[in-house]
Amino acid sequence: MTPPDGRGPRPARPDHEETDMRIRRTPALLTTVLLGASLAAVAAPAQASAQASVPHLRKDLVAHYDFDHPVHGDPARERDLGRSGTPIDLVNGGAAMRVRDGARRHVVQLRQNDGADDDWKAGVYSAAGVPSLRAFASARGATLTGWFKMTGVNPSPKTGTADPDDEYNAIGLSGVLTGDSDGHAVRALLEIIDVDGELRVVALGRRVDGGTSQTFAAHQDWRSILPQNTWVHLAATFDYDTGEMRLYKNGEPLPGFYTRSGDPWGLEGAPEPDVTSATDPRGIKIGGSFPQDGAEANPCNCRMDDLMFLDRTITDREARLVYRITRR
Repeated sequence: MTPPDGRGPRPARPDHEETDMRIRRTPALLTTVLLGASLAAVAAPAQASAQASVPHLRKDLVAHYDFDHPVHGDPARERDLGRSGTPIDLVNGGAAMRVRDGARRHVVQLRQNDGADDDWKAGVYSAAGVPSLRAFASARGATLTGWFKMTGVNPSPKTGTADPDDEYNAIGLSGVLTGDSDGHAVRALLEIIDVDGELRVVALGRRVDGGTSQTFAAHQDWRSILPQNTWVHLAATFDYDTGEMRLYKNGEPLPGFYTRSGDPWGLEGAPEPDVTSATDPRGIKIGGSFPQDGAEANPCNCRMDDLMFLDRTITDREARLVYRITRR
C-alpha cells in the first residue's frame, strides 16, 4: 500500500542518486556538537547560558543518522555519525528512500508497499551480533531520539492474513535489538503499539535476552502526539538499573504509565548495578521489524530524521537541548 506523500509515482527499484554522494551538513548542526564542540558554542544566544552547563554528549552517542551522509560508493546505505561507525541499510528502496523535506534537507521515507517483503524500512542485522554496537551490552541505560513525520495511513493493513480489514497492532519507529533477536525482539524501542486495545506512543525495554519486557505508554492519544504531516521530536530513555523509563515530545516529558506491575526486568536482589545482557545487539531496526528483510511487521508510513542512539539516559535538560539543536 502506498501512502499519499505527494511525491507522485515511485520507482519499483531505484538505481543511483549520484548527487547524494556529495551531501554534507553545515558544521553548526548537532553532528558537530556531538563530535566535540560545546553545546553552548552552537546554540542561539538566548539559549547559551542554559546550554553552557550541559556536558558534551560525544562519548555517549553510539549511533546517529541524519540521512545526509550516504556511504561512499553505496548510496543505498547511510553512514553513522556516532562513535560506533555502524552503517545502516536503506532496505528495499535504496537511495530513493533519501528524500528532501524543506529545511530538514534529506530525510528517510519509510512505507508499506504492495508486494511481499518489499516494505521500505532501514537498519542493520547480524545473527552473530553487531560488535560496533557493543556499548549496548552490559549497559545501565539507553536513550533513543529522533524526528518523526506521519505521511500516510497508519497502522498499515496486515499482510499474510485472509481478513482484508486486519491491521498491524503497532507502528515501528526505532529500536536496538536484543542479543538473541530474530529481527523483532528489542532491548530498547520507540514505537506506537496497542495497549489494552488502544494505540499509544511507548518506550518498550527488555533488560535480559529472552526475558520479559516492560512498556511505558503515553497517556495522550497518539494522533495528537504525532499529527499527520507534522515533524515531531520524540525521545525515550531506559534506566536498566532502576527500571525507570521516560518519554519526551519536543523536549518536554510525556506523562504516562507502566503496563506491567511487579519486577519484569528482574531488578530485585544482587548483583548490583543491574545491566543488560552481555551480548552484542543483533542490530538496529527503523520503520518496522526484520531489517534483514526476511519478513515484514509493523511498517511505518512516515519520514524520519536525526535518529540518535545513546548508551545512557539523558536528563530533562538534555532532552530539551537535543530537541532545540536538531530543530530545523
